[in-house]
Amino acid sequence: MSDNLLTSPDQKEALSLVYTKALAARAGYSVSVPEPDRDSVDLRIQAGGAHRPALDLQLKATTSIGEPHGGSLSFRLTIKNYDDLRTKTQTPRLLVVLELPNDESRWMTVTKEKLILRRRSYWLNLQRDHEEIIGQKSVTVYIPEQNVLSVETLRELMEQSRTGEL
Repeated sequence: MSDNLLTSPDQKEALSLVYTKALAARAGYSVSVPEPDRDSVDLRIQAGGAHRPALDLQLKATTSIGEPHGGSLSFRLTIKNYDDLRTKTQTPRLLVVLELPNDESRWMTVTKEKLILRRRSYWLNLQRDHEEIIGQKSVTVYIPEQNVLSVETLRELMEQSRTGEL
């Protein structure tokens, strides 16, 4: 008999949130969770300094991100999320997709020395160069392989938010 309250999709969502919060914490940024999530923003990351830049993120997690092709990974996204993320906003909005192993037992490992959350997240800015899609319920987006979300990348993205380049 299982006493799980969370389904596999619930666990993926929670791991994506934890992963991104850990990166933000290490970068020295604060995080908040907008409630309710009606606008495809799962997490806001805020920095200090001039202009108090922020990033609004739609978090996803998957075990089936598309194999690299032409330098990009493919991911299916609902049209609602796609349209919300394409909307021009003052605070940049990014899609963040955590890739997890197929085997759920490998998603996370805890030892005396390490906490390991397997694989990594990728980011995509849909506010640039993404056209309106009509008559579909979902769309495949292509995330450049080099768009790995790390502490350093998060700092770079935040600086681009600060200067209005993102």
